[in-house]
Amino acid sequence: MSNLGNLLSWGIENSDPTAAPTERKTQLNPALVAELFGMRQKSDADLMKEAMAAILDPELDLENKEIAFDNFELMVEQLDNANNIENLALWPPLISLLGSPEQKLRFMAAWCCGTAVQNNVKSQEAFLSHGGVQKLVDIVLKDPAEDVRKKACYALSSAVRNMQESLKIALDLLPEEVVGAGGSKLDADDMEGIDALMKTLRERAAKVISQ
Repeated sequence: MSNLGNLLSWGIENSDPTAAPTERKTQLNPALVAELFGMRQKSDADLMKEAMAAILDPELDLENKEIAFDNFELMVEQLDNANNIENLALWPPLISLLGSPEQKLRFMAAWCCGTAVQNNVKSQEAFLSHGGVQKLVDIVLKDPAEDVRKKACYALSSAVRNMQESLKIALDLLPEEVVGAGGSKLDADDMEGIDALMKTLRERAAKVISQ
């Protein structure tokens, strides 16, 4: 019997007040009922994919893209969802948005990257494998918007802590005046050293970039 036929039979049986409970043979799966009435609960994975699709939709206005990005950022605050970015193949589009012509979208992309990799080795590794560290360094040094540069500093700080390979790439790309003498030998586990590096980088990010 089809799902709709099953629902119809159940309705007929239960609409007859003279029918004894034992005569009502049709049983409904609650999940089926919810799906038939458009109430099926979506998983976080579904919501993450839908949010990214909305952000990338060329027909959607900027305000709604920002709303979708806000929702995405809230979801990736959870460790499992952050790790699921890789499983859902969402790192490439997220990292590509760091280069969006829209300042707001670059800002949100940097924010989401930083949130997803913070204290999360698995996501740090995935982010690194997709060239995310290089992209963040480029944003920190060259983006025309100060708020984007500062948010990229936050994301870069999260990406390199306790991740030596990511830190090495960043140090190799950063200018000498930021890295400082001996900075190229900085250890990813040296939180004070990374704090000092990021302080210098944020101070640079706060300066006006000549176009």
